[in-house]
Amino acid sequence: MTDTSPEPGLSAPFWEAAAQGQLVLPRCEACGRFVWYPRALCPHCGSDALAWTPSAGAGTVYAVSVHHKAPRPELAGLTPYAVVLVDLDEGVRMMARAVDADAEEVAVGQRVVWRPDPDGGKAFVFAPA
Repeated sequence: MTDTSPEPGLSAPFWEAAAQGQLVLPRCEACGRFVWYPRALCPHCGSDALAWTPSAGAGTVYAVSVHHKAPRPELAGLTPYAVVLVDLDEGVRMMARAVDADAEEVAVGQRVVWRPDPDGGKAFVFAPA
């Protein structure tokens, strides 16, 4: 996956931790709030004192979209699959693919947990808690 953050390599600690099976999020050392997506300044207070902090990866599905047609050939074998917006308990919202549940059964309000992509890709997914 290409790093699409505003600064090259800004998300590198996230991907390095994900490869080790751990979720980390930037947390502002000035105001204490978590930040997502990775960036150079805290969007809450403007501080540049952001530190990568472990997350339990638990959250609640905020929205779900079931995809019956793959947008890219490498996803064709996964259809139908659900893409979810998840509100993590730390207060940030992430988007990822849902796994370990029938795509049509993934629901708003469902509790989920983060984990590395079981297909070995450089991505991450959420599974039912």
